[in-house]
Amino acid sequence: MRALGYELSAQAAAAEMRARAPRDEIKDIVVSGYAGEVAQANRDDFATNRITVAEYRDSVTANGRAAMGLSTVWACVGFWAGNIAGLPLHVRRRSDQGVSEPAPDHPLYWLLHDSPNFDQSAYDFWEFMVAGLELHGNAYAQIVRRDDGGLGSLIPIPPDIVSVARISDGNLQYSWRVNGRPERVGQYDMLHIRGFGGDPLGGLSPLALHRRTLGLAGATEDSASTIFRNGVRSSGALSTEEKLNGEQRAELEERLQDRFAGAHNAGRPMLLDNKVQWVPFSISPVDAEMIEARGLSMVQLCQIWEVDPHLVGITTGNTQLGSSITDQTLSLVKFKMRKRLKRIEGALEKQLLSRADRRAGVSIEFNLEGFLRADSAGRASFYQTMTGIGAMTINEVRALEGLPPVAGGETPRMQMQNQPIDQAGQEED
Repeated sequence: MRALGYELSAQAAAAEMRARAPRDEIKDIVVSGYAGEVAQANRDDFATNRITVAEYRDSVTANGRAAMGLSTVWACVGFWAGNIAGLPLHVRRRSDQGVSEPAPDHPLYWLLHDSPNFDQSAYDFWEFMVAGLELHGNAYAQIVRRDDGGLGSLIPIPPDIVSVARISDGNLQYSWRVNGRPERVGQYDMLHIRGFGGDPLGGLSPLALHRRTLGLAGATEDSASTIFRNGVRSSGALSTEEKLNGEQRAELEERLQDRFAGAHNAGRPMLLDNKVQWVPFSISPVDAEMIEARGLSMVQLCQIWEVDPHLVGITTGNTQLGSSITDQTLSLVKFKMRKRLKRIEGALEKQLLSRADRRAGVSIEFNLEGFLRADSAGRASFYQTMTGIGAMTINEVRALEGLPPVAGGETPRMQMQNQPIDQAGQEED
């Protein structure tokens, strides 16, 4: 062996080889895909084209795109974003009779209910905002004002590119970059909806808090994918007492692949002779444990985002399927959805309404009756009860159903047998 033009002795050559060995055996391979995805492979892996992902760093699981690649996260975040975005958002004003009524003449009504900006509908806008809340614990929208100071539009900003700081005058300052250009506004020009926990600077990020759970779920998915892609997972084997030569073995394998392998050949009868038998393989304990681990990871992700597993298609071991749709909806609205809606409503009222609006009894509320639209029986029962006690008129019910009013339908009605309790059992004069 030669080094720098000199012939090395056998002992020196051996020492040089030992010194070089660690550098040659292990290499870090950056895999294209998510940031931080790393694999380690030695020289044999290069020679045989076997390079696998060995480690996911924390930056992967804290990345929204990587987390949304998990089917359960996608379903849970999409569940909240879609259902909340589908609820009508109304600006209401208290009337002289003290009744809160929709105020379509208010400048914010069209902005929040129909189109917050030139490019998006209200549904698109709120779906984006709620997804940011569920993933990162914060939702941001820049407030663009007209020349007279009124609100002109709301421009959503991805929460993972925004940084918040309290400056010397005590106000909050929001900074982010768009196409390499820095942007910076004060809290007067930013709608900031904070998620659970945290402080005035922002809510807590579920992705950051639960990165270990997300990492475990991602690792389980990767392990299953690798096993089914590279592992030997035959459904069975052909067994015979006769000894096969190389030509017979090759012919048997070729015929088996051509006629019985693949989904298009599933269930095809197999004709065997010469004492050849088909021996099916049962699932191994390792595979069974992996299936159980994947199921547990799915349930844990549902717990993080407070979604009942059956609502995102996970029915294994579910005990909620026997309950009625009404009971499930009531539980969902009462314990999980309502707090999310109040968080959004409170942020909108605090940051978008003026003092004059508050003195006039203006409020911003989601209409939960929209949640009943898919339940015809529930709506019918609700309307029957409300009209039966005189709380609603027939025309009010027809208006909610998109039907025109009818003559005489504006008068409240009650059953004639209803009477004050202190008059029960008394005969009329």
